[in-house]
Amino acid sequence: MLNTKKKQTVIKKNQIHEKDTGSPEVQVAVLSEQIGELAKHLKKHKKDNSSRRGLIKMVADRRAHLKYLEKKSKPRYDSLKKKMDLA
Repeated sequence: MLNTKKKQTVIKKNQIHEKDTGSPEVQVAVLSEQIGELAKHLKKHKKDNSSRRGLIKMVADRRAHLKYLEKKSKPRYDSLKKKMDLA
């Protein structure tokens, strides 16, 4: 789980304007951070299947946000993929 300070720094790095907290870029960045932390947890706790299910849901949600962004604005999508180093 992301703590508030870490989440705020991720939002600040990826927001489009000063009060932006819900753009696809911000949501993908926050989900990516959560996915990274949860993946680290699952490497240590291999039998935690409920967290594994949550991880799969987060990955699907991130994929949906990326797909939406690609459809709406290809340049923003390309810059986000490059910035986040997503495959």
